[in-house]
Amino acid sequence: MQDLKVVMMGLGYIGLPTAALIAGKGIQVHGVDINPNTVDTINQGKIHIVEPDLEGLVHLDVQKGNLKADVKPAEADVFLIAVPTPFKGNNHEPDISYVESAARMIIPYLREGNLVILESTSPVGTTEKIGKWIHEAKPELDGKIFLAYCPERVLPGRILYELENNERAIGGIDEISTEKAVAFYSRFVKGQLHKTNARTAEMCKLVENSYRDVNIAFANELSMISDKAGINVWELINLANKHPRVNILQPGPGVGGHCIAVDPWFIVHDFKEDSKLIRSAREVNNYKAEWVIEKIISSAKSFKISNSRKAIVGCFGLAYKPDIDDLRESPALEIAEKLYNNEFEVLAVEPNIQSLKKLKLVSVSEALEKVDIVVLLVNHKAFQGINLSNKIVLDYCGVLNK
Repeated sequence: MQDLKVVMMGLGYIGLPTAALIAGKGIQVHGVDINPNTVDTINQGKIHIVEPDLEGLVHLDVQKGNLKADVKPAEADVFLIAVPTPFKGNNHEPDISYVESAARMIIPYLREGNLVILESTSPVGTTEKIGKWIHEAKPELDGKIFLAYCPERVLPGRILYELENNERAIGGIDEISTEKAVAFYSRFVKGQLHKTNARTAEMCKLVENSYRDVNIAFANELSMISDKAGINVWELINLANKHPRVNILQPGPGVGGHCIAVDPWFIVHDFKEDSKLIRSAREVNNYKAEWVIEKIISSAKSFKISNSRKAIVGCFGLAYKPDIDDLRESPALEIAEKLYNNEFEVLAVEPNIQSLKKLKLVSVSEALEKVDIVVLLVNHKAFQGINLSNKIVLDYCGVLNK
């Protein structure tokens, strides 16, 4: 195992923890990122993201010489690709240009017997496209390298544990590629490894997050209905979940993150006529943020009528989920920025980040001193038990739910 060399393309929220976990098993890992600052930070044994226990592991890996970062790849036995797959423009078309760029970067370093694994969330057929790009550039490697897809299933805040212990679906472009990829992951993953083909593994990742999106949409739709009906949605869900076969999720201001808010669109884009429910769920969850903004504006107008001045609005929580620093696709951040753009005086409270480009970031105590309207958008632990007396409180994430 110690003689195995791995290249990790992408050192973000998934790439860096995965690289650190592999290096922690004594395997040589060459991490690649296009951001020189990220590379420098990692080579100092530090990290550029917030994730429990990760910095200690990275520091140890770098100290032992098992992990190093660079802006370009190197020769290796296994190449992992874990780069973003965003949208093109505003039409929810998957953008695999980062995947293509990473794949083309490693092509000059590929040799016979190499294993290439895509971990990035991708449209069905992307792994096969990587094979096509490699074949076009190096036809002599056709049939002589192995290609597979293996998506992550991790929860921010528990990434290291879940990378090692969660079950994985692994699919190659052929049977031997699947076997090679399973053999590789078995060196550092304790969870069960399930063999399939690349297309099924790609769709599996999209389906998992679409399933969660649909269930969240039900809760969010229920919260809007309950508001009109004058019903406490938190109490309603708690009572409904007493049924032995009912498990309604908790509503929020929308859905964020680079998975649930994005992956369902990959299915909708490729299967437009057959994904009606998945599309509807995405639309409900996207609309929920707009609905929250309308409720805040209405509350601010009422305050101005009663107090003859504009309300100062405190947006508590900007991350896409509790107790992390990840702002990707965050509905809470979207809400705060749109209020700011509509010329509201907005104070942002996000205990997990240090600075923001646009919004004024303040502490919990400073916000409570100055704001008139407290908008609870993310159920951070830091918000539990805070004194909200004499404030207009709009709770969209269940902080006050007993």
